[in-house]
Amino acid sequence: MPSHAVEAQARPAAGAVAPARTVVHKFGGTSVADAERYRHVAQLLLARGESVQVAVVSAMKGVTDALIELAELAAATPVGATTPEWRERWHELRARHRGAAVALLAEHAGPAVEWLDQRFDELAQVLGALSVIGGLPGEVLQRVQGQGEVFSARLLGEHLRSLGEDCAVLDAREVLVVSHGELGVDVDWELSAQRLARWRQLNPQARVVATGFVARDAQDRITTLGRNGSDYSGAIFAALFEADELHIWTDVDGVLSADPRVVPEAVQLESLSYDEACELAYFGAKVVHPQTMSPAIERGLPIIIRNTFQPEHPGTRITSERDFSGPVKGLTLSPNLALVNLEGTGLIGVPGTAERVFAALRNAKVSVVMISQGSSEHSICCVVKQEDADRAQAALVNAFAHELTVGQVQRVQQVPGISVLAAVGDGMAGQPGVAARLFESLGRAQVNIRAIAQGSSERNISVAIDSDHATRALRAAHAGFYLSPQTFAVGVIGPGNVGATLLDQLLAARGGLLERANLDLRLRAIASRGRQLLDPRGIEGDWRGRFQATSEPADLDRFTAHLLDSHLPHVVIVDCSASPEVADRYPQWLAAGIHVVTPNKQAGAGPMDRYAAIREAAAASGARFRYEATVGAGLPVISTLRDLLDTGDAVTSIEGIFSGTLAWLFNKYDGSVPFSHLVTEARALGYTEPDPRDDLSGTDVARKLVILVREAGRALSLEDVEVESLVPESLRQSSVEDFMARLQEVDAAFAARLASAHAAGQVLRYVARLDADGRASVGLVELPREHAFANLRLTDNIVQFTTRRYCENPLIVQGPGAGPEVTAAGVFADLLRVAAGRGARL
Repeated sequence: MPSHAVEAQARPAAGAVAPARTVVHKFGGTSVADAERYRHVAQLLLARGESVQVAVVSAMKGVTDALIELAELAAATPVGATTPEWRERWHELRARHRGAAVALLAEHAGPAVEWLDQRFDELAQVLGALSVIGGLPGEVLQRVQGQGEVFSARLLGEHLRSLGEDCAVLDAREVLVVSHGELGVDVDWELSAQRLARWRQLNPQARVVATGFVARDAQDRITTLGRNGSDYSGAIFAALFEADELHIWTDVDGVLSADPRVVPEAVQLESLSYDEACELAYFGAKVVHPQTMSPAIERGLPIIIRNTFQPEHPGTRITSERDFSGPVKGLTLSPNLALVNLEGTGLIGVPGTAERVFAALRNAKVSVVMISQGSSEHSICCVVKQEDADRAQAALVNAFAHELTVGQVQRVQQVPGISVLAAVGDGMAGQPGVAARLFESLGRAQVNIRAIAQGSSERNISVAIDSDHATRALRAAHAGFYLSPQTFAVGVIGPGNVGATLLDQLLAARGGLLERANLDLRLRAIASRGRQLLDPRGIEGDWRGRFQATSEPADLDRFTAHLLDSHLPHVVIVDCSASPEVADRYPQWLAAGIHVVTPNKQAGAGPMDRYAAIREAAAASGARFRYEATVGAGLPVISTLRDLLDTGDAVTSIEGIFSGTLAWLFNKYDGSVPFSHLVTEARALGYTEPDPRDDLSGTDVARKLVILVREAGRALSLEDVEVESLVPESLRQSSVEDFMARLQEVDAAFAARLASAHAAGQVLRYVARLDADGRASVGLVELPREHAFANLRLTDNIVQFTTRRYCENPLIVQGPGAGPEVTAAGVFADLLRVAAGRGARL
């Protein structure tokens, strides 16, 4: 690193508006992809007011790869080939550069085209020599692959001159001297500074265009700085020119909190410390290569990552300053890795084991991405690149051959298909609970962690996970640190009355939930009995029209796979059907980590073996099974019972009116009109099912009682409930139309029961009961007029819990218990409870 300024910059006199500034700008290949992009870069540079401005440019996009391919083709060309393949590619590459020169410089293009032709003729001579010798020496490859930057700098410099700017073009091979060591490229700062000082004496212009990537070695041979060398040369020239800032122009607005291809909600970071940027870059984030930052770190030079295509955007500023808010700034994912684990009882307490492991891997030329060892010293785990895994395993087997033979080492195991997720941030240091939040986020997303590593700086927590779960893991961790919304892939089954209302409520509330609670409920699938609509981007707007237009037949296997394929952190299926076949799938869904929310009573009141399987799957996976709306629609019946039990109370008895339809009928039935007329009226108002016998049979009420009794911890089946059906045997098998036509046949019996009740000063109500002896029944009973059940609003549901605490004055939950709006709201509330349990800020 030079200790003196290469160019003496005049400092402003007292009263000057601003000090002289030197800024180095580095432009990547996408920024100079064609003539139009060169014009854009030139205008960007001209719009800035730096005293000294240095633009370091890469080759045009794709040119470096094309040059390498040219050299390889030439080296593989048989001697004497009449039309070598490389010649056609050479013509294409020359034509691309000549075309860019003509488009860029117009009537001023002549000298530039002539210069390009000379350079390409020289390149053709080199390629021809390669075809003769039949090989590709490294020194020749270095010379060939760096030509793109030389062409690019000349084009931009000529364009600036054509605009009347006094501009010098600096070929880095004239000044920059480097050597290649085990740790990368080393710059001979003193010699490079001397050469640059001499060059500046001949070229004192305030505007300089320099080539990136290329240099010379100590023997004066042409070389390059490696595949990340263009950015590195930008930092080198920033140091040599003693710049005030280094701006690296690319095709993104700055550094993002995660890869936007995996996490579309990734946010742009305003600032990073050098350490944070190095950590993120090491694990593959699109930041700056750590080597690039080394000259900047040594002299405290700010690096600003900018977007060439949006130059007005401030970008991300990388400096020595630390911002401890967060605590996590960004997350990165490194794929294509493998885990190699050395395990054995003979490793415990033996000095030098780790040294032998790393020596073996070093000798095998295997780079270790991550290391983990427990305090027991029973195993040492290394994460390496997938292509190095076999070599790493073989090296360790060889190094510990004796221990393996005598049983001191049990195994050297390789696990392919590993990714490393890294959480990075200066604010993690000294902040309790950061690791807990990361692990909790991954656990909720059903991601298993295979290995963990955290340095004493606490700036990075890295976890090794299966690559199959990598996308979901990154999204879950990103949401867990509030860098993006908690996102759920939602699928709805049964878009009938309740399901359709729920979909309307969900889509109407989605924007507000995203804004207020950072919760993204992404509707990806809707299915009915006959068809389904699947959308990878999410279903918005007129879902009814789209659902009616779809022709895809219902297939719950494909429905499920579509939700899981989203790789979103959380998946939830809302079953608004009444289907036992759908309920049969709950254990499978819950075991796969899919949350289930439902008003479908088939699961909670169905066969005990299925109910047990649902409970076991939910307990094993941690997925949530929510079913509040199965009993009281939108009423908090199950949650109230759950609170009683969880706080140590014991249920003595349960009584309730669980049918809004039957509540309405018997609240209205006072003898003034026949019972059959009320049933007809209720059906017309939409209070009953299409077949009123589904309400009058009492089976639905019995199911609700079974659900509550099971929630109270008792093994009750539907067959154990004594159910009084209000449908005479003679009317149970007829059609709906015949039933309605003959319904007056029940009027006399109901009139007699009502008269009996009135004679005793009582009323009729259809009540479900679990008594203190454990007897479960559902039927029409006579109750005193002062009883709580006798004074309900028309369609209210009510449940009364008598418990050890609430024995003298039972606990009552009462409110609307029927209708699509309240039932859908109850289901929606359950969905939000699941989201809150997964970290949504509700």
